[in-house]
Amino acid sequence: MEYKKKWLSFNQQAAKLKERGLVFDEHKLISCLSSVGYYRLSGYWYIFKRNPGTEDESFIDGTSFDRVWDLYLFDRDFRLIVLDAIERVEVYIRSQLAYRLGEISGPFGFFNRSTLPNLDQSQYGRFISRCLVSYDRSKTLFIEHFKDKYGDCHGLPPYWTLVNIMDFGMTLTLFEGSPNAIKKEIAHDMGIPSDVLNSWLLTLNTIRNICAHHDRLWNRRLAYRVKIPRGRKYPDWHKPHEVNNRSSFTVITILGYLISRIDPDSTWHTRTIKLIQTRNEDDLFRMGFTNNWKDCPLWVRWLRSS
Repeated sequence: MEYKKKWLSFNQQAAKLKERGLVFDEHKLISCLSSVGYYRLSGYWYIFKRNPGTEDESFIDGTSFDRVWDLYLFDRDFRLIVLDAIERVEVYIRSQLAYRLGEISGPFGFFNRSTLPNLDQSQYGRFISRCLVSYDRSKTLFIEHFKDKYGDCHGLPPYWTLVNIMDFGMTLTLFEGSPNAIKKEIAHDMGIPSDVLNSWLLTLNTIRNICAHHDRLWNRRLAYRVKIPRGRKYPDWHKPHEVNNRSSFTVITILGYLISRIDPDSTWHTRTIKLIQTRNEDDLFRMGFTNNWKDCPLWVRWLRSS
């Protein structure tokens, strides 16, 4: 189908929204359209349409742009607090992998594919290629120092240096490729099975990309079902509240759990709860918070300490 929509000025965009029933202060709306853009904001007023998903573009009676803008600002703060936690998890996993892999295979063990037995030849080749690209592009002081001092003998720095120039995707590949024993050791320290940790890291990699591209997160549905710990050893995830596996609530519950293991004294839980408390019940429901979410043992502890 040929795209036939025409360019519209900010004033024309505002007129279009007025026709559809949106209530707004014109000066504020045009200012926000100018600074953020129509289509970025459309992701936040979509839920206020009378018949979402149809050709009917009209808004529910009384829908105000102030409400839409409030959600946009909340989502921006929400992404920042999620990204803060993901950074801590990423740095922790990097550190653990460098320490454990360096111990069993030496500082440059990654050059021997057999030390990363869960990567096939193609995956291993892509991983090393990405390491080389990151190394060549890096201008950080510790990399420049390594190049100057050891570059004549080594094409890449040792594990404990290399991991610090990896992005989350590379870190995930390194974790997935590591010997099962190492993955189990790291997961054991986190109090979960290794397949669950792998699933969480895969999800967090996706969420990190969403945050990095400033995309909408607050009411996002995950593209796939993230694994939740099962069995009698993990009652906190199921009784008396069942943690779902497809929503923003899932993501911040996972991050809250991981942060509590990595940094028990962190203020992240308090700051997250303070931000969540700015939302009404409808917003929380759209984020995956069900009626009895406060009964979840994990959240009970975080709410008590906040």
